[in-house]
Amino acid sequence: MGEVPTVLRAAAARLATVSATPRLDAEILLAHALGVDRSALLLDPARFVVPDSFAAFIERRQAHEPVGYIVGYRDFWTVRVGVGPGVLIPRADSETLLEVAVRHFASRPPRRVLDLGTGPGTLLLAALAEWPEASGIGVDGSGTALNYARANALALGLAERAAWRRGDWGAGLVERFDLVLCNPPYIASDEPLMAEVAAHEPAEALFAGADGLADYRRIIPQLPNMLAPDGVAICEIGWTQAAAVTSLADAAGLNAVVHCDLGGRDRAVLMRQAAGFAGNQ
Repeated sequence: MGEVPTVLRAAAARLATVSATPRLDAEILLAHALGVDRSALLLDPARFVVPDSFAAFIERRQAHEPVGYIVGYRDFWTVRVGVGPGVLIPRADSETLLEVAVRHFASRPPRRVLDLGTGPGTLLLAALAEWPEASGIGVDGSGTALNYARANALALGLAERAAWRRGDWGAGLVERFDLVLCNPPYIASDEPLMAEVAAHEPAEALFAGADGLADYRRIIPQLPNMLAPDGVAICEIGWTQAAAVTSLADAAGLNAVVHCDLGGRDRAVLMRQAAGFAGNQ
């Protein structure tokens, strides 16, 4: 098919109309076709021969199939998360939740972690990898997502510290946690999406009613009964939703602080018990 640099330039040009990161996509897909890490490909491209399978990967990407589904994984924080049809692909913006948690727990690591809407186990497994003494529970309404989560926990050597529960957010949970992580659906039902998201990723993991706040209205009132005395919850938000989510937190007796992602956009809300509120005893 030609030398690696030439093939990568041509592939990136083909992907420019369907991807915001065409060169990166091409590199990831070629590394996958070769069965090597992308870093190895970039360090010494001359030693590789481009396989025929690469062309098929580029065609799939041109048809708007997400890169994560083509290669079967997405790197997130310090872990590699297996993904496929039926599960939400982790986004780099969601690493903001781990950044906030690491700063908050700098002097006392959390021991028990809850991940609401865990998907393929993304946030819980990243947290358990960060804090080796921690254990936790991942909850999701999708059996497909939980199958991926179990497989990912096994692949990462974290299965003994991770439990999985099919459920409706916090319904039925009686334990209290040091850290609650949550990346709920927060896209308004009429908001347009990129073709690769709209056509491939599960709608139930993306959309949350007319204003994108439907799931926050259900989750946030449950949080006081999930938090240990010094516990915190960190929820991902859309960049326009800080005021609405902090208002919901205030109504639930929670103090809320908004944190920004690397792009300077509101991305995470850290919530903790306000004085005088302790949930239902």
